[in-house]
Amino acid sequence: QVQLVESGGGLVQTGGSLRLSCAASGLPFSLYAMGWFRQAPGKEREFVIGISRSGSITDHADSVKGRFTISRDNAKSTVYLQMNNLKPEDTAVYYCAARVNLMEATTPSEYHHWGQGSQVTVSS
Repeated sequence: QVQLVESGGGLVQTGGSLRLSCAASGLPFSLYAMGWFRQAPGKEREFVIGISRSGSITDHADSVKGRFTISRDNAKSTVYLQMNNLKPEDTAVYYCAARVNLMEATTPSEYHHWGQGSQVTVSS
């Protein structure tokens, strides 16, 4: 049974930082590209940042450029999302997703497995 379990969300003030983790089990993690998406109330789920299965290539949305970074530890089957200089518009439920492919993708439908989500709230 495949499981992706996010952790590390919470409440933070504008300008603060958080690090989300996503621990994977039940799949050959090193064969999966990983992505982080987010969904705010009343909005569609949107791509935030992704990483290739080797970790050598990353991609990100313009809205998080220079603030968010993604990394992975294949030995621990875990992907991380470091979020710095957080803004109120970053408030959302953050989901990690796995895609059995070399490269990450920006469309939710291209991912095969999803975590349950972790709430991130940025207060102004």
